[in-house]
Formats: sequence, C-alpha cells, structure tokens
Amino acid sequence: MSDSLILGVSGASGLIYAVRAVKYLLAAGYTIDLVASRAAYQVWQAESGIQMPGDLTKQEQFWRSQAGEVQTGQLICHSWQNVGATIASGSFRTRGMIVMPCSMSTAAKIAGGLSSDLLERAADVQLKEGRKLIVVPRETPFSLIHLRNLTTLAEAGVRVVPAIPAWYHQPQTIDDLVDFVVARVLDQLEIDCVPLKRWEGGNQQE
Repeated sequence: MSDSLILGVSGASGLIYAVRAVKYLLAAGYTIDLVASRAAYQVWQAESGIQMPGDLTKQEQFWRSQAGEVQTGQLICHSWQNVGATIASGSFRTRGMIVMPCSMSTAAKIAGGLSSDLLERAADVQLKEGRKLIVVPRETPFSLIHLRNLTTLAEAGVRVVPAIPAWYHQPQTIDDLVDFVVARVLDQLEIDCVPLKRWEGGNQQE
C-alpha cells in the first residue's frame, strides 16, 4: 500500500514519541504527512530549547535532523492553519492517522467533532471515512472528563494507546522505552518497522 500515513503532533509533552516514529517510518520508506499543532511549537521550545521552524521546507529538514538525518521516505509538512490541505479531504487516500502525543485538549476536540485547525480536521476526516485513527495520550492522572472523552473516541472506533512503556524487553535507555510505545502504536496500523524484543512467553512456575 502506497497511501500516506498522517502524523498529527499536538502540544502535549513527549514530542520524542513523534520524533522516533518519524525516524523509523522514513527509514522504512513510508510517506508521512505531518501536521504539528500551534501548541506543539511552544512545547518544542519548552522541552528542548529548540524552536521548530514555521517555514515548511525548513520544518521538513528540522524533523529529519531530529530523527537522525534520515534521507529515505517522503515527509510532507503542513501548516496547522491550512484547513484546505490535502489531508483535510476525505478524497485524499491514507492508511490512517496517528496523533502522538495527543493532548487532552486535542482529544476533547476530536471527541466533540470540532475542527479548529488542520490536525483536528484531519482526525475528523479519518472518523467520517471509517479509517484508522490512533491517539496516544500522554497525561497523568486522567480526570473524569479526560476518561469520558477517551471513551467517546474508543466508542467511535479510535484506538487509544497511552504512552505507557513495558519492562519485559529490558530497556537500557530512554529511547528503548520510547520505541516500545512507538512500536505498539504502529502495530495498530500493521506496520512493523521498529526493532523490538517482543514478549515470547515466560516459564510457567509450579
């Protein structure tokens, strides 16, 4: 399948999840349509002291640089303001969309059918077209309102994959922990491009 994968990056903490997803998807030759929300620019500055460029050509190079200078695959960056972009239309074929990390504000707007920017519009399109939509909430603790919004999304067919790492693969670095989450997210789209020691079963104790 050659259709694009949409990656929405909201203003939640944990932008490293998006960076690692870009790294592995591009290395595997996938096409990514990426849209970062307005708040994501502020979070980049806060988390890393680095400013994400607004110019979309420079932004593509920025993401490739953050991902490790990956030169393969195709990366198309969109402005959060451009609600007329290709990914805002149901006629634009995609294999699905991931919102990672997904802020609780973004989750609430998607659950409420609101489309105030391109990221939310693209997610709404995935729902109305019956395509796969995966949200990766990175928040703790969840309030009752958060849980209700995530439940609404799940009832609408959205896969909710919280950014919760495992330990059975014996992670040695932060990247190992992040990669586990990224791999489990991509599993929802039947994409296997992240090196991961998967669970093989344990020894049964008498």
